[in-house]
Amino acid sequence: MLPRQIERKIRQAAEQYPVITLTGPRQSGKTTLIRSMFPDMQYFSLEDPELRNLASEDPRGFLAQFQEKGVILDEVQRTPDLFSYIQTRVDEIDRPGQFILSGSQNFLLMKSISQTLAGRCAIFHLLPFSINELRQLPQPPLEDIGQKIPSIPEPGDTNVFDPLFTGFYPRIHDKKLDAQDWLKNYTQTYLERDVRDLINIGDLESFRRFMGLCAGRAGQLLNLSSLASDCGITHTTAKRWLSVLETGFIVTLLRPHYQNFNKRLVKTPKLFFLDTGLLCYLLRIRNPKDLLLHAARGTIFENYVVAELLKRRFHDGLEPDLYFWRDSAGHELDIIIDLGNQLIPVEVKSGQTLAKDFFKGLNFWKTMSNDPSAASALIYAGNRSLYQKNTAVYSWWNF
Repeated sequence: MLPRQIERKIRQAAEQYPVITLTGPRQSGKTTLIRSMFPDMQYFSLEDPELRNLASEDPRGFLAQFQEKGVILDEVQRTPDLFSYIQTRVDEIDRPGQFILSGSQNFLLMKSISQTLAGRCAIFHLLPFSINELRQLPQPPLEDIGQKIPSIPEPGDTNVFDPLFTGFYPRIHDKKLDAQDWLKNYTQTYLERDVRDLINIGDLESFRRFMGLCAGRAGQLLNLSSLASDCGITHTTAKRWLSVLETGFIVTLLRPHYQNFNKRLVKTPKLFFLDTGLLCYLLRIRNPKDLLLHAARGTIFENYVVAELLKRRFHDGLEPDLYFWRDSAGHELDIIIDLGNQLIPVEVKSGQTLAKDFFKGLNFWKTMSNDPSAASALIYAGNRSLYQKNTAVYSWWNF
């Protein structure tokens, strides 16, 4: 198993909290991670109907067998009544690291936790591999972006389009599977299991079409009315279905940052996919070489950068705090990293050769903020990392 960046934070929390919860998309490596981290704990998957019935019918008896050692309960959202009994148990026995809970349906899991385990539980989100996890390299701190350029070895003969096309789900890489075949089966499994569990939907083909339409709008401002119209569903249904994709960690919404430069700002979020391989599959891209000239190349590269930065935050146990910025005059920055006491503007370009106009948005931001020497970053698809025009320029594999 490849080491995961999130391990350190989970181990720290297991020494402080009685309950640890790990959520994330299906097949992001949650079960493999927690079983390898806590090998002495008993493991139970509540996907098993017999175990699920036992936990539902006799929750006290089910939990009583774990008084001496901790226990890992996987897909625990399938037994929502169990959370109240876990709360009673940890209130009676105040010992850290008693329960490790995991699940793929973030909405159901978080709803149960907020109702019963608030203050008793540390919550983490595990996304698929980051590029550095895949290469078994340390992850540079997000705070360094725009201020330092790390010394990360170049990835040999791998070009940017190969990992973007393949995506970052662990099983594809662990088993060296054909990405397109695996993603086809993954999509089908997701539709059949998670979607039907979360919403009462009879026509899965309509939801599949909705996912494809979302893929076609990745990296764009979200227009739910247009999305609903093109899919033949109501605005309310589109909103609910988009929420399902969010809670399943399929997509994320990047909110606009309200830095006021006395301009009317765009306040609509942007839609991004959390795995570029899945995005390529939904866009019917069938070969990494096709990405070189594909109309969605820039969009897919921007999705990759956004997902990498989100992984870095989530796997450090932090809130994402990523935004974009755009005013009504059309000035725009792809990403704003909000560090609390500092904003780091980031521009993303899929070109492999640096061009003067790559810096246009960053220069405008610095002028409007009256800070020409402010930290800023440009991430592009080329292989050289350097400082240029008071901006840290990062290769796609070196940020």
